[in-house]
Amino acid sequence: MDFDWLNTFLEVARQRSFSRAGEKLHVTQPSISAQIRALETHLGHRLLDRGGSKVTLTAAGRVFQPFAEQSLIQLKHIQLTLADLERMPRGTLTVSANDSTALYVLPLLISKFKKQYPRVALNIVRAERSKTLALVLDREVEFGIVSLPVKDPRLHVEVVHEDKLVLVVPAGHPLTTLESVTLSHAAQYGFLVPKEGRRREMIDHLFVQNKTARRIAMELDSSELLKRLIIGGLGISFLPRINVVDELNRGLLQAIDIEGVNIPRDLALISRNDLPLTRAGNAFFTLATGTVRSSSTSEVGDFELEGDD
Repeated sequence: MDFDWLNTFLEVARQRSFSRAGEKLHVTQPSISAQIRALETHLGHRLLDRGGSKVTLTAAGRVFQPFAEQSLIQLKHIQLTLADLERMPRGTLTVSANDSTALYVLPLLISKFKKQYPRVALNIVRAERSKTLALVLDREVEFGIVSLPVKDPRLHVEVVHEDKLVLVVPAGHPLTTLESVTLSHAAQYGFLVPKEGRRREMIDHLFVQNKTARRIAMELDSSELLKRLIIGGLGISFLPRINVVDELNRGLLQAIDIEGVNIPRDLALISRNDLPLTRAGNAFFTLATGTVRSSSTSEVGDFELEGDD
């Protein structure tokens, strides 16, 4: 059965005239008549009474009318649903970030994204900064989140989180009793430091720049373990403030301001400049940055970008 037949039948029933229905539908009267005949032949019932000055519904026509109306409503619903499916991002996105970012920055972003785009599956690859850069450049993941600066011209860089490193000590530490703390004061105590990575580089550079020696009590490859050891009184360290907000609020740790020391730790969303984003990628980029990525490449359809979990 042709849906146009249903639309024509309903218009004739409303107008009670073949000619006026033709005017409304912008088709000729013979075409209207042919469609009605085809519908009646298909159903095996006469639907319209053509006698007199007006066209009226037969008993079969009155029974059929609500079914025709409902069928067209359902057709419209299907069309809108399919159109929405085309517009709605879907597929798989993979984002790479280090442990600290994965634990403290990504959860809120992912939660917001999943509420708006439930059809997109997000995979998180936990990797240190240099590995994340390599994964994005090698096209193994669509996005990475890393600390600034990022100067590779092959990458599109947008700041998504502003933070800074703060000196973190256990509650009641002797440094908390001083009115003013210098880097030399802090250097008197054992430092817990990451084994490698951008944060280790920043901390090392700080002491070299200030010509201050410090004692490394322990090198660790886990920011969470490092934080727990500080709480246990085994050392002090510089950590991103977002990593310790909960512990600061609970009084387990204290943050110390160091005179003349300001270590920004801004995070950026990175992606390949030369790769067009999928619909899902554009949606994630816009939600994360609050902007639309400007690029010479156009958006492409949704596809999957896989990465190791």
